[in-house]
Amino acid sequence: MCGIVGFINWQGVPEGGAQILRAMTDAVHHRGPDDGGQWLDRARGVGFGHRRLSILDLSSAGHQPMHSASGRYIIVYNGEIYNHHDLRAELNDAGKAPAWRGHSDTETLLAVIEAIGPDAALSRLNGMFAFALWDQQDHSLFLARDRLGEKPLYYGFAADGTFLFGSELKSLTLWPGFEKHVDRDALAAYLQFNYVPSPYAIWHGLHKLPPAHRLILKAGDQSLPPPHAYWDVHSIAQAAAAHPLADEARLVDRLETLLMDSVGRRMEADVALGAFLSGGIDSSTIVALMQAQSTRKIRTFSIGFHESRYNEATYAKEVAQHLGTDHTELYVTAKQALDVIPRLPQMWDEPFADSSQIPTSLLCEMTRAHVTVSLSGDGGDELFCGYDRYARAMHLKAALARIPRQSRALAAGFLRTGFAGHLAAGVNGLLPKSMATVAVRDRLPKLADFLLRSDEVGIYGDLISHWRDPFAVVLGAQGPGPSVFDQVPDFPDFRQKMMYRDLVAYLPDDILTKVDRASMAASLEARVPFLDHHVVEFAWQLPMSAKLKKGVGKHILREVLYRHVPQKLLDRPKMGFGVPIEDWLRGPLRDWAEDLLDEKRLREDGFFDPAPIRRLWDEHLFHGRRWHYHLWDILMFQAWWRQQSEPQTIDR
Repeated sequence: MCGIVGFINWQGVPEGGAQILRAMTDAVHHRGPDDGGQWLDRARGVGFGHRRLSILDLSSAGHQPMHSASGRYIIVYNGEIYNHHDLRAELNDAGKAPAWRGHSDTETLLAVIEAIGPDAALSRLNGMFAFALWDQQDHSLFLARDRLGEKPLYYGFAADGTFLFGSELKSLTLWPGFEKHVDRDALAAYLQFNYVPSPYAIWHGLHKLPPAHRLILKAGDQSLPPPHAYWDVHSIAQAAAAHPLADEARLVDRLETLLMDSVGRRMEADVALGAFLSGGIDSSTIVALMQAQSTRKIRTFSIGFHESRYNEATYAKEVAQHLGTDHTELYVTAKQALDVIPRLPQMWDEPFADSSQIPTSLLCEMTRAHVTVSLSGDGGDELFCGYDRYARAMHLKAALARIPRQSRALAAGFLRTGFAGHLAAGVNGLLPKSMATVAVRDRLPKLADFLLRSDEVGIYGDLISHWRDPFAVVLGAQGPGPSVFDQVPDFPDFRQKMMYRDLVAYLPDDILTKVDRASMAASLEARVPFLDHHVVEFAWQLPMSAKLKKGVGKHILREVLYRHVPQKLLDRPKMGFGVPIEDWLRGPLRDWAEDLLDEKRLREDGFFDPAPIRRLWDEHLFHGRRWHYHLWDILMFQAWWRQQSEPQTIDR
């Protein structure tokens, strides 16, 4: 895994350009501590920088920026091409192979591009990647990102007209002509989802290249060309779901074969390799298929918590013992977790408020002490109907359909009153603990919003949103822009629509962003076998009955796993990967939060209306309300902004 960065200024490389490029490259040193390099074309105004985490071909033959055999193309590349051996063999058989200098997948990628062109090459790649390719013949830049968005790629124009791109924003903001202006609409979207959704970036003028897209900047371009999709998951999912496969027994066999191949391809490395293991269905499946293909014990890693409601380590240990892995676990203290928080803004480099970032960071740091590559079970929920919210949304939709709209409006009005909150809390307090609802008063406003909804998009949007009306909180925000909600295929089943939305938005912008930044901050490469595009395409061909049976999700994936791990070790309620932020904000984090939420500070910064934020903070501290998710969104932005406000310098 690596970090890439670059610029194009059609007027030529500015004075001090080499030093600037080196500083931009060094800003992502953590993504590639093993090697680094820069390349400049001063006449054309092009600069490429690269930091390398050596995984395949540890020799200098894998050094980047790398030139193609003919010298036409120069590339900086971040990722892994898992079918690079197959592609080399095809080039050799066709007589189109160069005189190979080493065995890195970067060299293979360049050779394929020279043989069939960059657009055709993209369709042949099985992997995770983000790369920039300079064509010395056409004087054009080609940017591309992998199908599911495992690897990040930002791009855009600085105020001085220089085109910038890179793996992380911290590199781009070092360009002297870049002006730091927060995109208020991106900030509002962040408050809604707890991450900045694509194609937004938090800085005005910059964008995320969407997954499965490429962009070509031609000589002299002074405006952004539109990105182009080279893999249309919308059409693929819609067509596959319209003609689902049958014969469940054969489908289980087929899924196991596809996953075995995907896992096996992702086990190739010239360095030590292991896997994250939570003990849940997804990670246990990946580890089981790894161990089935290995002659040695697989290294597995788990994080444990002393608070039982957050701890899955005991389950992971049981699975590891059954599979015979070499298992390592770390039980995290509150102090260890709290010590991570000051580093989060630097690690994520953009406001990000999924609090599972804390244990993910600790897991990656612990894993990196033993291996350089780790496989992950991410993606299983989105592909195989694993999230509990899918069932909740279906139940809500069915219930709403039975209530007349006028009655729903009256009920919603009542639920918003203080009397309704006190009444619900009183009744809830009389119930046995097993039947009581956690923080029932805080759920009533959300239920009121649901009662007024009549469309599926709105129901699910409310379910996954933090701040319902962030444009009323963010000063200067204009309103929502284009959304993936507007582009969901017309599936027959509401759950398919939710899974699709999560696959194209929540997965890349939250889950994969979390894993990429946490792993790369520790110089650890994370690989995600469920996101092999062959597995993704097959998952959309499955009927819902293969994914959900008797109210239990991931049915077919469970059937694959039960071939390797006893069912009794896995049948338990799903747990999240969280930490007690709610309690910490009232305890050890209170002073830190109070400083960032100070009304004078909020007013001077000028991003938020302080009144609703201070109201939630007061209710959370003194009235037993549970506003930790909303508050964490604000706190992570404030901590990020404080860091961004510190001056950045470049040694010349």
